[in-house]
Amino acid sequence: MTKPNNIQPEKGNLLNTIHHNGKLLVLPNIWDPLGAILLESLGYAAVATASASIAFSNGYPDGEKIPFKELLHILRKIVNSVTIPVTADIESGYATNSAGLQENIKMLLDAGIAGINFEDTNKEDKTIISIEAQCKKLSLIRNTASGMGVSLFINARTDVYLKANDLSDQEKLAETILRGKAYKDAGADGFYPIFLKEETAMKSIVKEVGLPVNILILPGIPRFEELQDLGIARVSLGPGFLKIAINAMKNIAEKLLRNEGMQEVTDNPVTSAYLNTLISK
Repeated sequence: MTKPNNIQPEKGNLLNTIHHNGKLLVLPNIWDPLGAILLESLGYAAVATASASIAFSNGYPDGEKIPFKELLHILRKIVNSVTIPVTADIESGYATNSAGLQENIKMLLDAGIAGINFEDTNKEDKTIISIEAQCKKLSLIRNTASGMGVSLFINARTDVYLKANDLSDQEKLAETILRGKAYKDAGADGFYPIFLKEETAMKSIVKEVGLPVNILILPGIPRFEELQDLGIARVSLGPGFLKIAINAMKNIAEKLLRNEGMQEVTDNPVTSAYLNTLISK
């Protein structure tokens, strides 16, 4: 295995900095090098991937169905296409044991990944992993990165609001805070309570956990300026960015099927020259 990119520690530190600068970090999650290059050209400070978007765009269902080697190849191409940090959604690590997880983390670091999203759902039975077991995984990831001299930004995702439907709202909040604190102690740099929508709960989690909190854009969440005031550090789109792209393609494809939409194609301001300019930088 080759040595990690020698500027990777700097990129990990940069990721950490932009989560703590008091400015809301909005990341439209991408799935290929062109999307990464586009965001960098527009002035984004980092690039984040979405596991679902990478899976869907390569013909796989979400849920670690894409082979890890194929995912790694795509991530390496994304990293090599931009100069800004890349944080990758790796679900629960594409591994069935500690040795496999450690090896996968090493390969991700070797590919130049500066940050990861790491979730607490068991892909085998779809249940939420125990706090103790998840903390062991987070500690392993942190120790592996430290052993390679890499400041990996670990965004620890919890699926309490997504999967714990048998809990009351107060129980979900308490469990989420408990997990956030434990994940922080295990080495997490950020906390991602996915599917969290309620403003009061966001405020409590930000205050109690003490990590930069990541929120997914969903119907009914507070507006950007309100999220900023609540102390939310990061906002993700998940597969939302891909859905927007596919919706635009679907709409024009339906028109073309009716022999309509020609002007929309010819008047598109995104030209081949523009795309060539993007990838030539």
